[in-house]
Amino acid sequence: MMQSIVKSTFPYTTTVVIPKTSKVGEDLSVTGMATSFDQDFRKDGNNGAKISEVRMVSARLESKDPSDFNIGNLVSVRVYMAKADGSEEVLVASRSDITAGVGNGLVLDIDNSTFLDQRAREPQVRIKMVYKLRNHIDTDVSLHLVLGLGAYPSN
Repeated sequence: MMQSIVKSTFPYTTTVVIPKTSKVGEDLSVTGMATSFDQDFRKDGNNGAKISEVRMVSARLESKDPSDFNIGNLVSVRVYMAKADGSEEVLVASRSDITAGVGNGLVLDIDNSTFLDQRAREPQVRIKMVYKLRNHIDTDVSLHLVLGLGAYPSN
């Protein structure tokens, strides 16, 4: 049981950059490689064999640079997790109703219908964020994505 508590406290994080050349009103995507403080999540790690049923438990998007960027400049966001080569991509979080004045942080709606065991045990995890801009942006924007994973103890 302790492993599932410990594992869920170490989120996977990545920073994605929305270029200032992004077109308003179109579905566009950016990718990044996610890392975790706990690289023992893999089966060959110290504790990887002791956990199973890895699922998404939380997802948050935060402005990094500029730190006061209004995420309300986005209409919608969908976040996908995949193996490092882009295979086995699955939707893990989204938000389609972003309000214009939301500010510099946003909690996303999670999709925990898929087990993420195989993806989370990879040495690297690829994250793709599909977004739609509401307004033109004047600078490249770095957004920090924090994906919280939870797991159950394995029998």
